[in-house]
Amino acid sequence: MPSARDKPSHPLWHTGPTMELSDYIRILRKNWLIIIVATLVGIGVAAAFSLSRTPQYEASSTIAVSTQGSGTVAELQQGSSFAQTRINTYVGLVQTPIVLNPVIVAMDLDMTADELAAQVTASSALNTTLITVAASDSDPVQAAEIANAVAASLSSVVPEIEPTVSEGASPVRLTRVSDALPPLKPSSPNVPLNLALGALVGLALGIGFAVLRSVLDNRVRTPRDVAQVTESPLIGAITFDTKAKERPLIVHADPLSPRAESFRALRTNLQFLDMGGRASFVVTSSVPNEGKSTTTINLAIALADAGKRVALIDTDLRKPEVAEYLGIEGGVGLTDVLIGRVRVGDVMLPWGGRSLYVLPAGKIPPNPSELLGSHQMQTLIDVLERDFDVVLCDAPPLLPVTDAAILAKSTSGAILGVATGRTTRHQLSGAVDALHTVGAKVAGVVMTMVPTRGPDSYYSQYGGGYGGYGYRQPEAKTAPASPRGRKRSPSDVPGPMAPTGPIATPDAPRRPHPLLPQAAAPTRASSEASARPAAAGPDAAAPARAAAAPSRSTPAPARPTVGEPPKVVSTPHADAAAKSDFDALLAGETVIDPTDSTTHRRS
Repeated sequence: MPSARDKPSHPLWHTGPTMELSDYIRILRKNWLIIIVATLVGIGVAAAFSLSRTPQYEASSTIAVSTQGSGTVAELQQGSSFAQTRINTYVGLVQTPIVLNPVIVAMDLDMTADELAAQVTASSALNTTLITVAASDSDPVQAAEIANAVAASLSSVVPEIEPTVSEGASPVRLTRVSDALPPLKPSSPNVPLNLALGALVGLALGIGFAVLRSVLDNRVRTPRDVAQVTESPLIGAITFDTKAKERPLIVHADPLSPRAESFRALRTNLQFLDMGGRASFVVTSSVPNEGKSTTTINLAIALADAGKRVALIDTDLRKPEVAEYLGIEGGVGLTDVLIGRVRVGDVMLPWGGRSLYVLPAGKIPPNPSELLGSHQMQTLIDVLERDFDVVLCDAPPLLPVTDAAILAKSTSGAILGVATGRTTRHQLSGAVDALHTVGAKVAGVVMTMVPTRGPDSYYSQYGGGYGGYGYRQPEAKTAPASPRGRKRSPSDVPGPMAPTGPIATPDAPRRPHPLLPQAAAPTRASSEASARPAAAGPDAAAPARAAAAPSRSTPAPARPTVGEPPKVVSTPHADAAAKSDFDALLAGETVIDPTDSTTHRRS
């Protein structure tokens, strides 16, 4: 059963934050092209509609309604009130056959009364006795003639249908006070109005589509999207690089690039995580192609550059890539160590002139999940934790296979990579749930392939980045890393290097690992010890190894420049006694030397 802390990792437990003004602005910035296209389409439709319509001209004639009576004021007042009450009746008569039929006959129109009624309208202003008769037609002259003819027909019909007074005359009289004239401009279509309406409709549809698209988009694009799925901290954002395939080891190939700086920021945040005193991490992702392998390797290089003693293990026993990226031999590695075929000291080599040791994956086994969940793997991780500052494991994705979840339970936590704009919230939620199911801890989330510009830029969420601060490239040309898929030559591949010496902490100096290959330090004591005959026995070998370890005051050898390929230095094997001790430890046998940090587990 998930705990209360784990509940936010499921999307059904999130109602989602309310959208703020900044969210709408980000939506408009992101979908500005769609909005502009929709607006232009609306204008185009309106223009096409206007051009397809036949121009119509409208002419109007005005009629005044009055009453007949004596000249007294009272009678005039009564007549005006009577005329206003009859105005609506006269307006309704304009579109009746009794008024329109005489017009059709008089003008010899080839239409019916209903068809003519569609071209004629009548209206009256409030509290007036004026009637306006309007007629529309494609011919402006005929429109004026129809309006005048309808007004004349109404003036003659109304006295006939109204009741007569005692003298036999009608009390109502209609007088045409304004004749219709042929208009000079068409009344319809109103092109400016249609274009404005088309632009408004297109703009509204574009904004609506942009908002709907943003609401329905469940891909992880911003830190807020990550926070909606998991409470684990966001410890890094790796910027997108179009040349990432050409130079995957960016921290080694171009240390001054913004992407390399992203890994150094990740290194800083990783050092401040509270993992209960442990420092072993599984770097994984939800689905393939999210940049987990390059993230693991560059993070290991960045940690080694900061003086950390780093162990990099390729635990992806299905599609291993660490050996290919680093340009080292990966035919023998972790698989052979776990099954007892080789010793770890034979296959774990230093790389790049740094305090970085790499253990390749080796041969692809038929049962990778069982090997990674074995007691030997747990023992190997515990041993490496005691002799390295940081242990990084490059593991397969979480959703396709369970290898990473099984391995994460044996380490201090998992670092989950999320490809910006590719990984969906459902995929991220499934990966987090897979880790929580086995009881593993999510140490943090790293967003990869983060755009440096645009509304989805990680730095745009926090005020636009570094402003005027930039990076100055070195004058010397750097040798680009070999692209994947091409056979590397010795001239462009950084080979394994001898370690620069163990890293000693101020409180307790760390001695060299007896199982890892050590290069002879350039000291007089080490030269004398190496010159002694082998017949001196094992008693003489111990002081020789002690003299070979450089002291804290001994300066580390100079690191080769970025463009210069490092030189390959052969490393001797560790002594047979230490190797047998480690094999006994992997086999679960009794510890031989309880004082050795490599042969007892942490309490």
